[in-house]
Amino acid sequence: MKEKNSRLEALRLIISSQEMGSQDELLDALQKEGFRLTQATLSRDLKQLKVAKAATMAGNYVYVLPNETMYRRMSTRSSVREMMQIPGFISINFSGNMGVIKTRPGYASAIAWNIDCSNIPQILGTIAGDDNIFIVIREGVSKQEVIEALKGVVPNMK
Repeated sequence: MKEKNSRLEALRLIISSQEMGSQDELLDALQKEGFRLTQATLSRDLKQLKVAKAATMAGNYVYVLPNETMYRRMSTRSSVREMMQIPGFISINFSGNMGVIKTRPGYASAIAWNIDCSNIPQILGTIAGDDNIFIVIREGVSKQEVIEALKGVVPNMK
C-alpha cells in the first residue's frame, strides 16, 4: 500500500507540474521517478484520482487534477522527488463537532478518500474541496481522539 500511495503522490505532482497529454508520457515520467507500472495500473490510478483531460490555451488536451479551474500549474519547477518531501496535509482546526483540514492544492480529495475508506469511528464523514476537507465528528469525541485516529491515515499529521 505504501508503494501505491507514493505512486499516487508522484502522479499528482507530475500532473500538477507538467503538461502531459498521453498515458505514455505519464508512464515515462513515472518511470524516470523509479515507478514501474503497466498502462492498466496507470489507468486505474487516474480513475482513482479522478483525473480528467482539459484543453490548454493552445488547444492541446492535457491531464488535470479534479477541482482545478483552468488547471493551475505550479510556477516553480522542482523534481517530483523534491515535491514528494512536502506533505499534502497542512493543518487541522476544530469548532464544536466539526473540523477543517487544510491541504496543499489538489490533495484534499485523496486525503478525504483515505479517511472515509478507513472507517474511523470518531468521524461521521468528510466533504473535500481542492485544498480543504470538512469533517463531522461524532458527538462526545475529543479533538485529541480525532487527531490520534487521523495520524494512522493522514501522512505527516502530527
